Amino acid sequence: MDLNGIAFLREWNWAVQAFGVVLVALTLDLIVRVLLSRLKAQLEVRTQNLWDEALVDALRKPLSLLIWVVGITLAADIVATEAEVALFAYTGVVRDVGIIVSLSWFLMLLVQNMERAYLARLSDADRTLDQSTVYAVSRLLRLSILITAVLVGLQNMGISISGVLAVGGVGGVAVGFAAKDLLANFFGTVMIFLERPFVVGEWIRSPDKDIEGTVEHISWRLTRIRTFDKRPLYVPNATFSSISVENPSRMTNRRIYEIVGVRYDDIAVVKPIVDDIKAMLREHADIDNDQTLIVNFNTFGPSSLDILIYTFTRTIVWVEYHQVKQDVLLKIAEIIAKHNAEIAFPTSTIHLAGGLPELPGVPGTAGLTPPSGAGRLPEPTDT
Repeated sequence: MDLNGIAFLREWNWAVQAFGVVLVALTLDLIVRVLLSRLKAQLEVRTQNLWDEALVDALRKPLSLLIWVVGITLAADIVATEAEVALFAYTGVVRDVGIIVSLSWFLMLLVQNMERAYLARLSDADRTLDQSTVYAVSRLLRLSILITAVLVGLQNMGISISGVLAVGGVGGVAVGFAAKDLLANFFGTVMIFLERPFVVGEWIRSPDKDIEGTVEHISWRLTRIRTFDKRPLYVPNATFSSISVENPSRMTNRRIYEIVGVRYDDIAVVKPIVDDIKAMLREHADIDNDQTLIVNFNTFGPSSLDILIYTFTRTIVWVEYHQVKQDVLLKIAEIIAKHNAEIAFPTSTIHLAGGLPELPGVPGTAGLTPPSGAGRLPEPTDT
């Protein structure tokens, strides 16, 4: 090599070094992409564990960003030795911030992929029960990662975190007074996710408010409930901290509670009727005999002998429950008819002291002695 070539290399040595760093970053990025793609393909075939796939998938893009950030900032440091540009003085800060962004991006993708992997492993019933809690935990983790990354990034950029936190504290007080309802709904959401009185897909109702329907979505401010007439009902989450909520979806059984009355003329067969009804319920395939079962003559009613029927069905599904209840009531009617008895209905019997008065033109009243003063109208009086 002649002297001119040597002089050229010495003069442009920094450019060659910078180009070499960028070339190394490009090569390393391609190698990492290929290796991670092959590793993910092998994991999908050889293992049933979804967590390792979530880790590899979350690593690809942030690692590529990290390689390029480090490579470009190193190249910029080399160029800065020859080029007096003020912008190159910030390459260290850019490198630190890029590393923080890459790490936080990786953690957020990892949380998101783990959320999907967890829900994918659940059955349909468990997914309906747990998805609200999984979404809440995932959002809280990602929000925590984002806030931490911003604070660390500000610190690396030379901005005092203590000052930011102080300003944020004062601003937080002001925002708290201005948006107390919003904060109340936020903490109401947190309590819903932690205590889990209901989740998406369950039927709820409140005896304190006109709220009843199926939960469709739980957001950070509102819960959307689909009423049984298909209207969407949006309830602020703070409401659930001050009202009682029933959750029929978590019932273990449904109750049949009925009073069946027979006539007073059938008092002789009341006990056999009660025994047959009890035997029918014990043998019924849809009645849970592990729960309380009561069939007893209970009350002398105004116009009937009342039999109490108290039992529980195995199903908690509303439609199926009514089918079982219908079958039970029809069988009770058959048992009563089998004993030549009748189901009572409201009746009244009037007893007249002294017998029925004789009424002209009415058969069956001749010869009966009317009571004193019966059958006579008062004499008209002059006014």
